[in-house]
Amino acid sequence: MRVEITEDTITTGLARVAAALGDMSEPMDEIGQLMVASTQDRIEAGVDVDDKPFAARSATTIARYGKLGLKYGAPLNQSRRMRKGIAHNSGPDWMEVGSNAIQAAVMQFGAAKGSLGSGAPWGNIPARAFLGVSDEDRTKIHETIEEWLAKIIVR
Repeated sequence: MRVEITEDTITTGLARVAAALGDMSEPMDEIGQLMVASTQDRIEAGVDVDDKPFAARSATTIARYGKLGLKYGAPLNQSRRMRKGIAHNSGPDWMEVGSNAIQAAVMQFGAAKGSLGSGAPWGNIPARAFLGVSDEDRTKIHETIEEWLAKIIVR
């Protein structure tokens, strides 16, 4: 079998790639969807972006939950609101993932006892980095970009 590449084929293919790079909305949206699912999966599994378990709840938190009569599951899954609130937004050359949950920043970065004013939080809260790009995410992002570029060249 012989494959012949003509100058016209190369020029046309490169022109398609150049034009497509001006608006990468399609792969950015796809990567955003991938990152939402990945982030939700991490929260559900109780692991951070490095696949390490989230810090356990402190005795203070467990005691407070008991006093308030709250039931809870794994860290970051007490109400499941934060997991459900993970969303993405994207454009021609960007993508962002986040949560609209009020506690999201504290869960991501942690907080010292009393650092939020009015005695909140009631104890030290360790960071539980649920947002970020894992090694598996990087692989999937590369695959998404490669598939998108392959579609452009073939069109």
